[in-house]
Amino acid sequence: MMNDNEAAYHVNIDSPIAVYVQIENQIQFAIAAGRIKPGHTLPSVREMSQILDVNPNTVTKAYRDLELLELVHTRRGVGVTISEKAPKICRDRMRPMVKQHLVDSAAECIACGLSESEVRSIVDNTISSGIHPYETLKRRK
Repeated sequence: MMNDNEAAYHVNIDSPIAVYVQIENQIQFAIAAGRIKPGHTLPSVREMSQILDVNPNTVTKAYRDLELLELVHTRRGVGVTISEKAPKICRDRMRPMVKQHLVDSAAECIACGLSESEVRSIVDNTISSGIHPYETLKRRK
């Protein structure tokens, strides 16, 4: 099972991002941040589907995509483990992507009339809240 250094997984079924992509992204974020390391075994498909309350086929799709990206290796009897090259791949891929998301989001906030202080407040509150990707605030309460 997970320890304190590992990722916490969440899905938001109301998000426009497909659930399997949310799973893939969270694993890639955790690898990029060093919370899960090469050789680490991910929860089994059954365990992950129970953690997230999603269909096992959704988890299988996410794990297959991660394997195609060479981030994980799947071995019968062993499970799904993080590859040696996964940290570099994830850092190189995910960090520019999320930086661009943040730039786009800030620009959209300003374009729709939020003040700079409101945007800064949203970012500061998000950072201090400790919320995880795809975790909804209502689920936290």
